[in-house]
Amino acid sequence: MMLTLGIDDAGRGPVIGPMILAGCLLDEQAEKELKKLGVKDSKQLTQKRREFLSNIIKEKAEAFEVMIIPPKLIDGSSDETSSRIKLNELEAIAAAKIINKINRGFGKIKVIVDCPSPTISRWQDFLKTQIKDLSNLEISCEHKADQNHVSVSAASILAKCIREKEMDGLKEKYGTGIGSGYCHDPLTCKFIEDNILKLKDDGIFRKNWVTWTNALKKKEQKSLF
Repeated sequence: MMLTLGIDDAGRGPVIGPMILAGCLLDEQAEKELKKLGVKDSKQLTQKRREFLSNIIKEKAEAFEVMIIPPKLIDGSSDETSSRIKLNELEAIAAAKIINKINRGFGKIKVIVDCPSPTISRWQDFLKTQIKDLSNLEISCEHKADQNHVSVSAASILAKCIREKEMDGLKEKYGTGIGSGYCHDPLTCKFIEDNILKLKDDGIFRKNWVTWTNALKKKEQKSLF
């Protein structure tokens, strides 16, 4: 029986908090069952429904893995990276780590990844260079894979739930004023403005994001006057 490993991310765009990548390995029967339960792109589901489905996905999956990529790693200031690399490359490396962890003794696996890059073929080629054993894998990188494949939808739900739990942890520590962490969120923008100097070394901000750099310039200009 063919197994399908879906991989998707959550929290790619925020200025606060980690990016999450999840992989979910399903057999054909599990895919059918999850589709009947309404598993689809996590953005189309409420948080309550995502959490409900996440537990079922974990029960039905042959295996699943989650990678938490902190802001420091995204910025290239972590010990794990000697210099800043592009976010697309970082995501490919994380996806390969998930594949390498899951690809152990399951036989033939079809891997479907929701591709973050506009240039699918180039991103897929780089992804393959990071995978230890390609002999039993069929790799497919696609745009909108989370909408077209149940395994990728399941991975997107797992990733989104972890991202939300990570943000809940930050809210417990810093207060609900931190908002969603996204650049378009007025609460998040206000939080950055108020705490940009005080919390700049706490490892919660993506300091290469324009939202952060503009807020820092604005704060420094105010300080001069």
